[in-house]
Amino acid sequence: MSIINQSVKRIDAVDKVTGAAKYPGDFQFPDQLWLKVVFAERPHARILSIDTTEAEKFPGVVTILTAPDVPNNEYGLQVNDQPVLCGPGSTKVNADHVRFIGDQVACVVAETERVAAEACKLIRIEYEDLPVVVDPVAAMSGEEVDIHPHVKNNIAWYDRVRKGDVEEAFSNADIIIENEYVTPVQEHAYLQPEAGVAYLDEEERITVIVAGQWTHEDQEQIAHALAMPVDRIRVIYPAIGGAFGGREDMSLQIVLALAVKKLAAMGIKRPVKSIWSREESIIGHGKRHEYRIYSKWGATKQGKVIASYNKIVSDAGAYMYTSNKVLGNSVLVCNGPYEIPNVSIDAYTVYTNNIPGAAFRGFGAPQGLFAGEMQMNHLAAALGMDPVEVRMRNVYQPGSLINVDTPIPEGVTMEEVLADCALASGYTRDEKGVWQKANEKKQAESVIKRGKGIASGFKNIGFSYGYPEHCWAIIELYGEDAIEKVILRHAAAEVGQGAHTVIKQMAAEGLGVALAIVETDYSDTASSKSSGSVSASRMTFMAGNAIKEATAIALHRWQIGERPVKVTHKYLAPQTSNFDPDTGYCMPNFTYAYAAEMVEVSVNTDTGQIFIENVTVSDDIGKAINPQQVVGQIEGGIAQALGYVITENFIQENGRARTNRLSTYLIPTVLDIPKKVESRLLEYPDPFGPWGARGVGELPYLAFAPAVMAAVHDATGVWFHTFPLTPERVLAGLGKIKLDQ
Repeated sequence: MSIINQSVKRIDAVDKVTGAAKYPGDFQFPDQLWLKVVFAERPHARILSIDTTEAEKFPGVVTILTAPDVPNNEYGLQVNDQPVLCGPGSTKVNADHVRFIGDQVACVVAETERVAAEACKLIRIEYEDLPVVVDPVAAMSGEEVDIHPHVKNNIAWYDRVRKGDVEEAFSNADIIIENEYVTPVQEHAYLQPEAGVAYLDEEERITVIVAGQWTHEDQEQIAHALAMPVDRIRVIYPAIGGAFGGREDMSLQIVLALAVKKLAAMGIKRPVKSIWSREESIIGHGKRHEYRIYSKWGATKQGKVIASYNKIVSDAGAYMYTSNKVLGNSVLVCNGPYEIPNVSIDAYTVYTNNIPGAAFRGFGAPQGLFAGEMQMNHLAAALGMDPVEVRMRNVYQPGSLINVDTPIPEGVTMEEVLADCALASGYTRDEKGVWQKANEKKQAESVIKRGKGIASGFKNIGFSYGYPEHCWAIIELYGEDAIEKVILRHAAAEVGQGAHTVIKQMAAEGLGVALAIVETDYSDTASSKSSGSVSASRMTFMAGNAIKEATAIALHRWQIGERPVKVTHKYLAPQTSNFDPDTGYCMPNFTYAYAAEMVEVSVNTDTGQIFIENVTVSDDIGKAINPQQVVGQIEGGIAQALGYVITENFIQENGRARTNRLSTYLIPTVLDIPKKVESRLLEYPDPFGPWGARGVGELPYLAFAPAVMAAVHDATGVWFHTFPLTPERVLAGLGKIKLDQ
């Protein structure tokens, strides 16, 4: 019987439920030391001096790390623009500057965590405060200081798209829809704060046990900063308490490894452990980017969009992180899943002294799609047309040209997905095929207003834009006449999404063996080759293809008599290309997944509170390898998106975080989540996907915000162009209070 499309129990379920699973903070060594970080806690300054004299004398302190200890004092996922430790005496120019409150300045290594924390307070740092830049639009105006001297007007990245003749198309439009949208910062709020332990293993490799999303990229960045050969660094991921993109970038990986290296040079071979507090975590890792999007659409009176201009400005914060890649995704989806013949886009990501913007579930698509879907809802309202009907008149079809003027890859199902969601939500089609909502009872006069809203979206699978997407798998077969044991080695991170379970299922399916005989070795650079990042909804697709090809090769060798069999195989995804600098023309991705959502809300017009009553989610996932896990991803994605739109209000003032703990930053609780989420798994096989599978991790997140806004408008008659929809913002929109500017 096929193991694909079966809801087998997660392989880590029992250990996680019983507490047996070991997360990075759970590892204990009898002779371990503790490391604590001194954070800048200033948004922009130059460090004039660091005096560690008193801290070094504190009983129990073993050593202190500062900038001169870092052999190659730089790192970054896209650009090496961030010092490992900020301060004078660095190997890199301008590393004596701190550019946000979470920059790391020094580390104390001591016998206990308490001693390390107390010694941190004894380090004397003299700062020269510099002008603080927090508004990305002002930052790119030429009137603010350049945070990085080599980056003019703080423009970290610029993408440009020119398709067709936008100005002529606007002149021929019957209607113009013009609005500005702001999407907010969001904290990842994963349950496990940053933690890890580093030591010398049996081969004298610096080994770091940590939570991340790409073991081999962590390994390379550590090796670069320490100026060591990559094979002298080992990275292991144990259980991981959530990631959502926030663990793609470095936190304490490098400083833990640096501590082990320095101690070894001192003749001390002891493990070093560190655990960040929640407050340290919130200031120390990146956030979802704030976006400001100006959007202008031109359409015919029949509802066909013929022209679009978008100006996108995202807040990169102090360092690049993945801001350029996140921006590229926003460019791709800022007009929604609709074919528009004339498109012009100017997109910028801008350095400020805010906490850096980072990858976060959806990777720029929730921000871009918010603008596109809001524009479509405004167009429907202006034309007096049903929002589903106007979408159907513009939605991507096979062969449609996307924003960057190339055909959308095979497997387009946006129309089918939107239709499924509409039908499941009570829509019908009349005798002419026009979509319309079912007649609903008129609301009785009440302070509680109800409304429904729909939105749709699409999402790339993989990084792409010319990146050579790859994934390795290692398969070993043992036995005599029959395969008695399989060993699968794979580097994929298990961040709570169930990747390790579906990877094991796919190996069993590829070999035609029972799941029980497949043994796994995961997330260790010493035993596996790179899987690429667990992000961009890519791992099921990439790992599945690598495993499918590896198992086919292994079976062939087995069948011709080879015993045992070991296959090390690299899967390469279909080729893509990056933006043309003048026109944006490119083949950005090799495949997409499609989603639509209908949201029903109730709004208390006296208190401003919004309750999500029901959500209907239609997702084309190609093939559900493990259906129950897919439903879990959808329900979790909706809960997280609800926090983004309703409850989570991250506040930064002059570069400082005012909501730096979970008592002031309000993630949803069980009392906030929707009363009902209907997860509709559509399985239109992807032509490139393993067993037809697409990615699902980010899909449920994409359309939620604009669907909520449409539902609130349906309930109250008021449009909101920014969020979160806190009670104060809702009451202000209803004209009942005024907010301080």
